[in-house]
Amino acid sequence: MPFARRFTAVDVHAEGEPGRVIVDGVDDPPGSTMLAKARWLEANADEIRLRMLREPSGYPALCCNIVLPPCDPTADAGFVIMEQTEYAPMSGSNTICVVTALLETGRLPMHEPVTELRLETPAGMVGVRAECAAGKVTRVTIRNVASYAAALDVPVDVPGLGTVPVDVAWGGMFFAIADGDALGVDLSASNGAEIARISEMIRVATAEQHPVAHPLHPSLTGPSIGQLHGAATLAHAHGRNAVTVASGAPDWDRPDSWTGALDRCPCGTGTSARMAVLHARGELRIGEEFVYEGPLATTFTGRLVEVTTVGPHPAVVPEISGQGWITAFAEYVVDDTDPFPTGFTVGDLWP
Repeated sequence: MPFARRFTAVDVHAEGEPGRVIVDGVDDPPGSTMLAKARWLEANADEIRLRMLREPSGYPALCCNIVLPPCDPTADAGFVIMEQTEYAPMSGSNTICVVTALLETGRLPMHEPVTELRLETPAGMVGVRAECAAGKVTRVTIRNVASYAAALDVPVDVPGLGTVPVDVAWGGMFFAIADGDALGVDLSASNGAEIARISEMIRVATAEQHPVAHPLHPSLTGPSIGQLHGAATLAHAHGRNAVTVASGAPDWDRPDSWTGALDRCPCGTGTSARMAVLHARGELRIGEEFVYEGPLATTFTGRLVEVTTVGPHPAVVPEISGQGWITAFAEYVVDDTDPFPTGFTVGDLWP
């Protein structure tokens, strides 16, 4: 049967967070950087993102990645990250998913016991060290883009919550970070709806009252994602987090509009942002291990490897490590007669 489009993909999850990896079916878009390619896709081919992430092919928590030829000749591959409301500049879990897919399917050569890669993301180049055994990627360590605290303890007036102290930090995305324990929010996965509601209210209020832009890439603004943190429940972890990926345009006059998708993993960019905040406060040293627990009790292990700057901001370079698992190999198609070529959303699950 002829189809208008075919996308070959590998479905992967990284410590619980699903990240579909499209490895064939998308032409290389124009652009001299991966950020430019992402912007072109957003403006000219956003139907790919919608088709992959919305029903019937997707669901609210799903992320998707398009593997592309790199712009930088020193990179092994490039990729663009697509989420429900944005083209994220960087994602730790999605990077783990991409590495796992590329190496375990042989699209990039695997070298045991360690494969080293350079991957080009919209946020910049990231280094990867993949531990491998018997054809399986058993651990991925990402040398992330430089991260920094843009503002600490800024007072944010959140309707219904009062004044909330918020840290704004860049870890590959701009996060609005608040203390979930102080707010009385249980960070368990079973409390996901309440986590998303509170987190989104804080994020939107922070973006309204304390907007930020990356000094080297002014089009990257925020905060576009929210994080609540608290005490760990695992003995070997140093903290716990719950990150909410925005999934709509909430309305202060509609309490039911404050929803989002809970990140199933401990969030690599969120871990990087949190470590940058802790370092800025003098609470995390260079080289010190930081184990962050997510809502499913999986963990990412972080470490700050050096200090640097991002424009005028003191910054740190974080490493994040975790594991991914392939769950499916698929070919997604678009039929010319399909009444939902860009998918759909329904109010029982979607805002």
